[in-house]
Amino acid sequence: TDFQAPATSGQTVSLSGLKGKQVVIYFYPKDSTPGCTTEGQGFRDQYAAFQAANTEIFGVSRDSLKSHENFKCK
Repeated sequence: TDFQAPATSGQTVSLSGLKGKQVVIYFYPKDSTPGCTTEGQGFRDQYAAFQAANTEIFGVSRDSLKSHENFKCK
C-alpha cells in the first residue's frame, strides 16, 4: 500500500511519487516560531544543492495546512 499525505499548494505527497529520490523529513513544533523559521530558512537557502543531490525536503508539524501555507508565504 502506498503512503499518501496532504501537502501545501493542494498537493498530495506519496511514497511512490518519491521513488528514486532521497528524502529529508524534519519535524518542528509550530509554524512561524523563531527556531522553526530559522531551520526552514536554512533548508530554503540550500534547496538548490538538495535538488542537485536528487533530494526532496519535507517539514512536518501538527499545524493545519492553512497554517503551513501562511508560514510558507512568510
